Amino acid sequence: MTLIKSISGIRGTIGGAPGEGLSPIDIVKFTYAYCEKLKERRPKPAGERYKVVVGKDARLSGDMVEQLVCGTAIACGVDIVKAGFASTPTTEMAVVFEEADGGIILTASHNPKQWNALKLLNEKGEFLNAAEGAAILECAEKGEFDFADVDSLGTIEEKEFTDAHLDAVLALPTVDVEAVRNAHFKVALDAVNSVGGIIMPRLLERMGVECVCVNCEPTGEFAHNPEPLPANLVELSEAVVANGADFGVSVDPDVDRLALICEDGKPFGEEYTLVSVADYLLSRIYNEALETGKSIEEVAAPYELTTSSNLSSSRALRDVTEQYGGEYHAAAVGEVNVTTKMREVGAIIGGEGNGGVIYPALHYGRDAMVGVALFLTNLAYKNMKVSELRATYPEYVIAKNKIELSDKALIDKILDEIKNVYAAEDINTIDGVKISFEARKEWVHLRRSNTEPIIRIYAEAATQEAADALAQQIIDIANKIIG
Repeated sequence: MTLIKSISGIRGTIGGAPGEGLSPIDIVKFTYAYCEKLKERRPKPAGERYKVVVGKDARLSGDMVEQLVCGTAIACGVDIVKAGFASTPTTEMAVVFEEADGGIILTASHNPKQWNALKLLNEKGEFLNAAEGAAILECAEKGEFDFADVDSLGTIEEKEFTDAHLDAVLALPTVDVEAVRNAHFKVALDAVNSVGGIIMPRLLERMGVECVCVNCEPTGEFAHNPEPLPANLVELSEAVVANGADFGVSVDPDVDRLALICEDGKPFGEEYTLVSVADYLLSRIYNEALETGKSIEEVAAPYELTTSSNLSSSRALRDVTEQYGGEYHAAAVGEVNVTTKMREVGAIIGGEGNGGVIYPALHYGRDAMVGVALFLTNLAYKNMKVSELRATYPEYVIAKNKIELSDKALIDKILDEIKNVYAAEDINTIDGVKISFEARKEWVHLRRSNTEPIIRIYAEAATQEAADALAQQIIDIANKIIG
């Protein structure tokens, strides 16, 4: 059994003793702490109610976890709006729709079915920052409870937010439903038997796209490893080719990540989901400025011609951004870090290389729905095959490795040695160590695991061979230190 407590929430495998797995005791403790710190973070006059939205993916444990979370929140005097089956971005937006004080998402994202988690949101429908998360962890560990009296108990109401979410996506001026409808696209969809099977077909139908459903029943019995990586998408690739689809769409169980398959069954590359969407938005601004005579700044407002992603994401986003005269900014790994950087630089688009698209014109959260809608619009305008579109972007390959250590103390020794060896190169230390080899347009990023004695190594180059070779250089240095 596994239980991982972090500033972003609590996640673990269902079952086991308290503190060893995601047990009912741990769920109650953490929910209580969230409610208590919510009241401290957002003080209200006596008698004013607190409201929290709760949404869940389709995991087998979802009902059990939902009942515990909602019951605990009610016992804390907090009103609950149950969103039921809802994607992570839907729940995030529901917090805003309801003008709620926060939200709790019950999902373990791409983890297998035995996992579940509580992901915690603020009043903007965004993940809590590090300090807020740490305060909740501290409160939960104390185990000191003081529940509301009977006259102060919270209430529960149930609402459905999927269509409201889709309404907001389709209302975006950068989403051209008519153009997509006129293109008569056929798309194969793998929703891994979770909530993507509810929301994604609705989106495609409203955009006039024929949808071939693969694993779209929200049973929680994941048909394959739910992480949307090429090795897990063989069935989708086959469905794309067999049905003559224009491309394939894969989402993870909570629908915040988006991976695409080309019409020939080959992966588009999850790193390139964000790249493609960014290219469309940046080119739109650039072309409008040329056509109208307005400045780039005028057309881009209220945003800047900037993009952002985490340090482990492909250089391709930087290349595409600079192609239009824009600026790229890297952030530490983690959605809250990326959104913080995006706000800081006024980024028009950002996200993570794992297929996570963050479009602030909608909301500051990874959202596969807005990613698909923007991609479809771009494809309709370009009038080309998906494989042809992919060929227009800079070609990079990322190698992903890890070093498992017996002692966490070795991590700092390895990171320090890497900095010494490559001192002449461009080094970024905001999240581990990232070395950029600008002349070769290659980079390698080492970052520690927050939960295990592991160093993760990401290396990017123009070919798989070059990326693997760069990663091996780092591994060889580490092995000398390990002995």
